[in-house]
Amino acid sequence: MRVAVVGATGMVGGVMLRVLEERSFPLEMLIPVASERSAGKTIKYAGQSVVVVTLDEAVSLKPDLALFSAGGETSLQWAKKFTDAGTVVIDNSSAWRMDPEIPLIVPEVNGRSLKSGHRLIANPNCSTIQMVLALSPLHREYGIRRLVISTYQSVTGTGIKAVRQLENERQGISGEKAYHYVIDKNCIPQCDAFTPNGYTKEEMKLVNETRKILSDDSIGITATAVRVPVAGGHSESVNIEFRKDFDLDRVKNLLSQTPGVIVHDDPANNQYPMPAMSENRDEVFVGRIRRDDSAENALNMWIVADNLRKGAATNTIQIAEYMLKEGLI
Repeated sequence: MRVAVVGATGMVGGVMLRVLEERSFPLEMLIPVASERSAGKTIKYAGQSVVVVTLDEAVSLKPDLALFSAGGETSLQWAKKFTDAGTVVIDNSSAWRMDPEIPLIVPEVNGRSLKSGHRLIANPNCSTIQMVLALSPLHREYGIRRLVISTYQSVTGTGIKAVRQLENERQGISGEKAYHYVIDKNCIPQCDAFTPNGYTKEEMKLVNETRKILSDDSIGITATAVRVPVAGGHSESVNIEFRKDFDLDRVKNLLSQTPGVIVHDDPANNQYPMPAMSENRDEVFVGRIRRDDSAENALNMWIVADNLRKGAATNTIQIAEYMLKEGLI
């Protein structure tokens, strides 16, 4: 297979390259793609130096698969140029996620909805991916009525500029800022821009993408997304109100049996998920699982995952692996 990675010199693109190599993805030609100013540079892949090309050059090479992680504007402008050339595109931006014609996929949850005619597939938001992976088996069993979500999101979700801001602030160095405020020793209750309803785009992604992936528009969802001074891994406090009563042991058993989920929940021994635990891991960790006694049929969970891996690069590549296995590429 000829595989293009669009945004290969960026933070998520770099992780995509690493995950492709780690998982021995079956490619015979890697096409790293970046902006014109990065064209001609080389990146390392599987011990070889590979030259970075422009988007125009990449389209002309007609790759079998293109993994996009170069922002929404690039995806809107270029994704369909690749699909018109016969390429299957898996896009990591928000550009196509809510298009009713474009599948929004977490393979373990709704991979079966992929069909042979799908040439453009959307990868969900990082916070959505880890949450729906844990929610999906519980929704099937008990039916989710309402979700109240609070996220604690790593600066890596913003990009390299935000990582540098945090590092500079910790060292007392002045530099370019990704945020309006200091992030070191601080929490910023804003992820992405505000929308007219007072919620941020990140919060509305959690609302809209969750309903689409779980195929249930009736779920009531509210979210608050917070940026925290952590350099790897997103955490989420999720309060779930079910339509039916549940057994706590059964909930833990369902989660333990879910591919890609690790239950780490032993409060008596101070065992619970933390972002430091998830860094460079592909699993979603779930803990602090407990009944919410203030509401009927309600549960609290704490969900943690590496936002650059399962929240972005790994899920993208798992979509490609699933399509390969099913003969869709």
